[in-house]
Amino acid sequence: MSEENKDEKSLVEDIQQLDEETLFVVSQTFKALGDPTRIRILNLLCKKEHSVNDIANNLKLSQSTVSHQLRFLKNLRLVKFRREGTTLYYSEDDHHIMNLLMQAIDHAKHN
Repeated sequence: MSEENKDEKSLVEDIQQLDEETLFVVSQTFKALGDPTRIRILNLLCKKEHSVNDIANNLKLSQSTVSHQLRFLKNLRLVKFRREGTTLYYSEDDHHIMNLLMQAIDHAKHN
């Protein structure tokens, strides 16, 4: 077998053998992207960081709803925060997922 065929076979085996943790993280990521509220929050955070109050006001959501969704996104490491006094400022934390989201939005807008 040539080296090229061995590399190709190895790549196919790597793709087919996903461990349980990888499967869980991927499914949770798609779950995160499957919720309209989380999509709206991530879309807002793609542009710049925002406080919880800014997000709530911009998206006309309750602060409690925004905090709950941000906690979910933070646990998946899709967003991060920094503290300034008593205010938390959130921003995107995963360029890969944000690019995926932007591509999905562009796809949805494409006629």
